[in-house]
Amino acid sequence: MKKGYVWPSENAQFRDSISDVVVRQLTDFMAHSFHLYFTNPGWYDDGKKLLLGSDRGNGSNLYSYHFDTEQLTQITEFTRKDQVVIQGTFLNPIKAEAYLIVNKNMIAIDLTNFSETKLYTLPNGFKFGNVSCLADGKKLIFSLTEDLSSSINSNLGSGYVGFEETEAARPLSQICLLDLATGLVEIVHEEQRWIGHVNASPRQAEMITFCHEGPWDKVDHRIWGMNLKTKKVWPIREGAANEFAGHEYWHADGIHIGYHGFTETLDQKDGKFLGFVQYDNKGQEEYDFPYQNMHIHSNSKELIIGDGQQASAYHGETYKDCIYLWRKTEGGMEGPRVLCKHRGSFHSQKVHVHACFNPDSTKVLFTSDMSGYANVYLVDVPAFDTLPKLEELLNKSY
Repeated sequence: MKKGYVWPSENAQFRDSISDVVVRQLTDFMAHSFHLYFTNPGWYDDGKKLLLGSDRGNGSNLYSYHFDTEQLTQITEFTRKDQVVIQGTFLNPIKAEAYLIVNKNMIAIDLTNFSETKLYTLPNGFKFGNVSCLADGKKLIFSLTEDLSSSINSNLGSGYVGFEETEAARPLSQICLLDLATGLVEIVHEEQRWIGHVNASPRQAEMITFCHEGPWDKVDHRIWGMNLKTKKVWPIREGAANEFAGHEYWHADGIHIGYHGFTETLDQKDGKFLGFVQYDNKGQEEYDFPYQNMHIHSNSKELIIGDGQQASAYHGETYKDCIYLWRKTEGGMEGPRVLCKHRGSFHSQKVHVHACFNPDSTKVLFTSDMSGYANVYLVDVPAFDTLPKLEELLNKSY
């Protein structure tokens, strides 16, 4: 289909088998549909619209979901031959414009008329990382990594093939800043490490985080901060040698950074924790919890969501493949409570659950291939105390 084509509503809903909350299904097609990566806000036009991706039509394309009509409008018209990572699309926080990488180009898409503008072409010998937009909407920050495809067989989007080998090769990586007004690009940082997950603070235009990509227990340190004005780089959340934290993301205040992780002994990876800390390493808080999460997300420290892990029998009944909620109290972190089952496989990046809140934390968005194809789901967050406690559910299953 062409740009501007409007797909009729595919909405459906059902009640969750554990919590009885209403789960709303936004897409329903015999191809994968998915929301943006959990660090990339997809809500725009004052929350009336949501950016989604879908592979319908035998090509990955960007769509806009309209909450008033429940319809999808097609924004791009890429084909199967195009190398595009729709999940990496990033919205400008100031204007109706989005940015994504297609083949060897970074492009801007006007979300009012769907016109495309080429901003930057990949230099020879490099691969694109992710792109993020600074809080003032004036510049893009993105990473480039040395192309090692001639020596390392990799398929990072499906099964992390070549993940360890790429980290061990220590590729040259660069963090680049692109001025949207002039088109000028500045290399603001480079090192002989695999750099990924470059994320701009949503409130401080000079502040970003990035990571040293690779297995968390193999890299020197995962989470890093950088001041774009001073070019200072520093490790965030330094812990003991056997503690590993990652999947970092900014809170809505643009000051705090959330993450989760594990501790490792000689025998096993036995301790799990979630936490948050300011970009300057002040105000760190961490809380132990005994349940595995693939990712966590929150807009603040008050309410945190986790997407569990892939479906697996647990004490005779499946509770691993659930979306969990934690609530901050004076006594610590209360939870988890079960919001709903997601039944996601996590087989590839497109079908990762990536549960995340909307801007006011009243709804949870997630992707699941529970039906065989990935689709996008939305749940209203009920009163925390009304949700079932995971601990009680596990005790009943013995």
